[in-house]
Amino acid sequence: MSQNSPIDQQTQERRNQKVASGAALMAVMMIGAAYAAVPLYDLFCRVTGFGGTTQVASAAPGATSERLVTIRFDASLNRNMPWAFDAPEAPMTVKVGESNLAFYRASNLTNETITGTATYNVAPEKAGIYFSKIDCFCFTEQVLEPGQSIDMPVSFFVDPEILTDKEMDDVKTITLSYTFFKAQQQTSVKLTSPKG
Repeated sequence: MSQNSPIDQQTQERRNQKVASGAALMAVMMIGAAYAAVPLYDLFCRVTGFGGTTQVASAAPGATSERLVTIRFDASLNRNMPWAFDAPEAPMTVKVGESNLAFYRASNLTNETITGTATYNVAPEKAGIYFSKIDCFCFTEQVLEPGQSIDMPVSFFVDPEILTDKEMDDVKTITLSYTFFKAQQQTSVKLTSPKG
Protein backbone atom coordinates (compact mmCIF):
# COMPACT_ATOMS: atom_id res chain seq x y z
CA MET A 1 0.00 0.00 0.00
CA SER A 2 1.65 3.18 -1.17
CA GLN A 3 1.20 6.51 0.47
CA ASN A 4 1.44 9.82 -1.33
CA SER A 5 4.54 11.78 -0.51
CA PRO A 6 4.18 15.33 0.84
CA ILE A 7 5.50 16.64 -2.50
CA ASP A 8 2.77 14.79 -4.42
CA GLN A 9 0.09 16.18 -2.09
CA GLN A 10 1.41 19.74 -2.50
CA THR A 11 1.43 19.38 -6.28
CA GLN A 12 -2.14 18.07 -6.25
CA GLU A 13 -3.30 20.92 -3.99
CA ARG A 14 -1.72 23.49 -6.36
CA ARG A 15 -3.47 21.87 -9.31
CA ASN A 16 -6.78 21.93 -7.46
CA GLN A 17 -6.29 25.62 -6.60
CA LYS A 18 -5.53 26.44 -10.24
CA VAL A 19 -8.67 24.63 -11.38
CA ALA A 20 -10.78 26.39 -8.72
CA SER A 21 -9.30 29.79 -9.65
CA GLY A 22 -9.94 29.15 -13.34
CA ALA A 23 -13.54 28.13 -12.65
CA ALA A 24 -14.11 31.24 -10.49
CA LEU A 25 -12.62 33.48 -13.19
CA MET A 26 -14.84 31.85 -15.81
CA ALA A 27 -17.94 32.42 -13.63
CA VAL A 28 -17.05 36.11 -13.18
CA MET A 29 -16.51 36.48 -16.95
CA MET A 30 -19.86 34.83 -17.69
CA ILE A 31 -21.68 37.16 -15.28
CA GLY A 32 -19.94 40.15 -16.88
CA ALA A 33 -20.92 38.95 -20.35
CA ALA A 34 -24.55 38.56 -19.25
CA TYR A 35 -24.67 42.16 -18.01
CA ALA A 36 -22.98 43.45 -21.17
CA ALA A 37 -25.24 41.44 -23.49
CA VAL A 38 -28.31 43.67 -23.17
CA PRO A 39 -26.63 47.02 -23.97
CA LEU A 40 -24.53 45.43 -26.71
CA TYR A 41 -27.60 43.80 -28.26
CA ASP A 42 -29.46 47.13 -28.05
CA LEU A 43 -26.55 48.91 -29.76
CA PHE A 44 -26.41 46.22 -32.46
CA CYS A 45 -30.16 46.58 -33.13
CA ARG A 46 -29.97 50.37 -33.34
CA VAL A 47 -27.04 50.30 -35.75
CA THR A 48 -28.36 47.56 -38.03
CA GLY A 49 -32.14 47.94 -37.66
CA PHE A 50 -32.22 44.27 -36.59
CA GLY A 51 -35.58 43.15 -35.24
CA GLY A 52 -37.32 46.19 -36.72
CA THR A 53 -35.46 48.64 -34.49
CA THR A 54 -35.87 52.13 -35.87
CA GLN A 55 -33.17 54.76 -36.23
CA VAL A 56 -32.93 58.18 -34.54
CA ALA A 57 -32.16 61.35 -36.51
CA SER A 58 -31.94 65.04 -35.68
CA ALA A 59 -33.76 66.15 -38.85
CA ALA A 60 -35.21 64.87 -42.10
CA PRO A 61 -32.79 64.94 -45.04
CA GLY A 62 -34.63 67.75 -46.83
CA ALA A 63 -34.75 66.02 -50.22
CA THR A 64 -37.80 63.94 -51.00
CA SER A 65 -38.48 61.29 -53.60
CA GLU A 66 -41.63 60.55 -55.54
CA ARG A 67 -41.65 57.00 -54.14
CA LEU A 68 -44.57 56.60 -51.75
CA VAL A 69 -44.72 54.36 -48.69
CA THR A 70 -47.81 53.68 -46.61
CA ILE A 71 -47.24 53.96 -42.85
CA ARG A 72 -49.63 52.03 -40.61
CA PHE A 73 -49.75 52.52 -36.85
CA ASP A 74 -50.21 50.00 -34.06
CA ALA A 75 -50.60 50.45 -30.28
CA SER A 76 -50.63 47.82 -27.54
CA LEU A 77 -50.29 47.61 -23.79
CA ASN A 78 -48.42 45.28 -21.52
CA ARG A 79 -51.00 43.26 -19.56
CA ASN A 80 -49.99 45.05 -16.32
CA MET A 81 -50.49 48.54 -17.77
CA PRO A 82 -53.94 49.95 -16.85
CA TRP A 83 -54.01 52.66 -19.53
CA ALA A 84 -55.90 53.04 -22.77
CA PHE A 85 -53.49 53.49 -25.67
CA ASP A 86 -54.60 54.29 -29.20
CA ALA A 87 -52.76 54.60 -32.50
CA PRO A 88 -53.80 56.88 -35.36
CA GLU A 89 -56.60 55.04 -37.14
CA ALA A 90 -55.81 56.08 -40.68
CA PRO A 91 -52.60 55.03 -42.39
CA MET A 92 -50.44 57.80 -43.88
CA THR A 93 -49.03 57.74 -47.39
CA VAL A 94 -45.69 59.55 -47.27
CA LYS A 95 -42.92 60.46 -49.67
CA VAL A 96 -39.50 58.96 -48.98
CA GLY A 97 -37.38 61.61 -47.25
CA GLU A 98 -40.38 63.71 -46.18
CA SER A 99 -40.79 64.73 -42.52
CA ASN A 100 -44.11 63.51 -41.06
CA LEU A 101 -45.99 63.81 -37.79
CA ALA A 102 -48.46 61.37 -36.22
CA PHE A 103 -50.14 61.37 -32.81
CA TYR A 104 -50.78 58.47 -30.46
CA ARG A 105 -53.12 58.92 -27.47
CA ALA A 106 -52.74 57.53 -23.95
CA SER A 107 -55.23 57.74 -21.08
CA ASN A 108 -54.69 56.79 -17.45
CA LEU A 109 -57.82 54.86 -16.42
CA THR A 110 -56.89 54.56 -12.73
CA ASN A 111 -56.97 56.76 -9.62
CA GLU A 112 -53.16 56.63 -9.37
CA THR A 113 -50.39 58.57 -11.08
CA ILE A 114 -48.62 56.10 -13.36
CA THR A 115 -45.34 56.42 -15.20
CA GLY A 116 -45.13 54.54 -18.47
CA THR A 117 -42.43 53.77 -20.98
CA ALA A 118 -42.86 52.66 -24.57
CA THR A 119 -40.94 50.18 -26.66
CA TYR A 120 -41.19 50.25 -30.43
CA ASN A 121 -40.35 48.51 -33.67
CA VAL A 122 -41.37 48.44 -37.31
CA ALA A 123 -42.49 45.70 -39.66
CA PRO A 124 -41.23 44.39 -41.91
CA GLU A 125 -38.10 44.12 -39.77
CA LYS A 126 -35.80 44.82 -42.72
CA ALA A 127 -37.29 48.35 -42.96
CA GLY A 128 -36.07 49.27 -39.46
CA ILE A 129 -32.75 50.63 -40.66
CA TYR A 130 -34.57 53.03 -43.04
CA PHE A 131 -37.26 54.27 -40.64
CA SER A 132 -35.94 57.27 -38.67
CA LYS A 133 -37.57 59.09 -35.80
CA ILE A 134 -36.74 62.76 -35.18
CA ASP A 135 -38.80 63.12 -32.03
CA CYS A 136 -40.84 60.56 -30.15
CA PHE A 137 -42.72 60.11 -26.89
CA CYS A 138 -40.79 56.85 -26.49
CA PHE A 139 -37.56 58.76 -25.82
CA THR A 140 -38.76 59.72 -22.32
CA GLU A 141 -40.99 58.26 -19.62
CA GLN A 142 -44.58 59.48 -19.70
CA VAL A 143 -46.28 60.42 -16.43
CA LEU A 144 -50.08 60.52 -16.44
CA GLU A 145 -52.15 61.72 -13.53
CA PRO A 146 -55.40 59.87 -12.65
CA GLY A 147 -57.88 60.24 -15.49
CA GLN A 148 -55.45 62.26 -17.61
CA SER A 149 -55.22 61.80 -21.39
CA ILE A 150 -52.42 63.02 -23.60
CA ASP A 151 -51.74 63.20 -27.32
CA MET A 152 -48.16 62.11 -27.98
CA PRO A 153 -46.40 63.03 -31.22
CA VAL A 154 -43.93 61.02 -33.22
CA SER A 155 -42.00 62.83 -35.94
CA PHE A 156 -40.46 60.51 -38.53
CA PHE A 157 -39.27 60.00 -42.09
CA VAL A 158 -38.33 57.12 -44.37
CA ASP A 159 -34.63 57.47 -45.19
CA PRO A 160 -33.89 58.04 -48.92
CA GLU A 161 -31.19 55.34 -48.63
CA ILE A 162 -34.08 52.89 -49.00
CA LEU A 163 -34.06 53.77 -52.70
CA THR A 164 -30.58 52.29 -53.17
CA ASP A 165 -31.36 48.96 -51.47
CA LYS A 166 -32.79 46.52 -54.03
CA GLU A 167 -34.03 44.27 -51.21
CA MET A 168 -36.39 47.07 -50.18
CA ASP A 169 -38.08 47.42 -53.59
CA ASP A 170 -40.97 45.23 -52.43
CA VAL A 171 -41.64 47.31 -49.30
CA LYS A 172 -44.77 49.37 -49.92
CA THR A 173 -46.08 49.45 -46.34
CA ILE A 174 -44.29 49.91 -43.01
CA THR A 175 -46.09 49.39 -39.68
CA LEU A 176 -44.88 51.40 -36.69
CA SER A 177 -45.74 49.61 -33.42
CA TYR A 178 -45.52 50.76 -29.81
CA THR A 179 -46.14 48.88 -26.58
CA PHE A 180 -46.50 50.73 -23.27
CA PHE A 181 -45.23 49.23 -20.01
CA LYS A 182 -45.27 50.49 -16.44
CA ALA A 183 -41.89 52.08 -15.75
CA GLN A 184 -39.82 50.26 -13.14
CA GLN A 185 -39.71 53.33 -10.86
CA GLN A 186 -43.22 54.50 -10.01
CA THR A 187 -44.20 57.59 -8.10
CA SER A 188 -47.55 56.13 -7.21
CA VAL A 189 -49.93 58.69 -5.71
CA LYS A 190 -53.52 57.64 -5.03
CA LEU A 191 -56.27 60.23 -5.18
CA THR A 192 -58.49 60.29 -2.16
CA SER A 193 -61.62 62.28 -1.70
CA PRO A 194 -61.23 65.25 0.67
CA LYS A 195 -62.62 64.75 4.15
CA GLY A 196 -65.47 67.11 4.90
